[in-house]
Amino acid sequence: MAIILGIDPGSRVTGFGLINSVGNKLEYISCGCIRTDTPSQPERLKKIFDGICEVIEKYSPQQSAIEEVFMGKNASSALKLGQARGSAMVACLHHNLSVGEYSARKVKQAVTGSGAADKIQMQHMVKALLSLSGTIAEDAADALGVAICHANTEASLIRMAGAKSFSRKRLK
Repeated sequence: MAIILGIDPGSRVTGFGLINSVGNKLEYISCGCIRTDTPSQPERLKKIFDGICEVIEKYSPQQSAIEEVFMGKNASSALKLGQARGSAMVACLHHNLSVGEYSARKVKQAVTGSGAADKIQMQHMVKALLSLSGTIAEDAADALGVAICHANTEASLIRMAGAKSFSRKRLK
């Protein structure tokens, strides 16, 4: 059993999602958004840090994962996104959580089966995989997707490690 915190960083809205991964079963715990309406970038970063710390202290996750920065045409936006991401990562490390990092394409692939999935497909599949009804904010759904991707990646690594150790035992 592992509680996983997924994070979708943003300079204005940072999504978070928590799931419980038990074997190959995923259970929804919580999700939400940290909104930073202040015009000051340093204050936004502090709000992200404080918000992630609050989530960690409330739910005590054992693992965390975050989406990597997508490099678009606007360097200023990418820089601000990178700073928001760094603030969230430092909050996780401050609480001794390791941080898995995944590209948006890898998250989409893990959740929908297509690395080119759109936001609506992501929301639909996140809700289906976690047996949720109702509306989930885009950023929160993306964060849950990051947590799902991490859970699937961790499960695959454990299966591969087991297969490798089994094959080594057989060869001896």
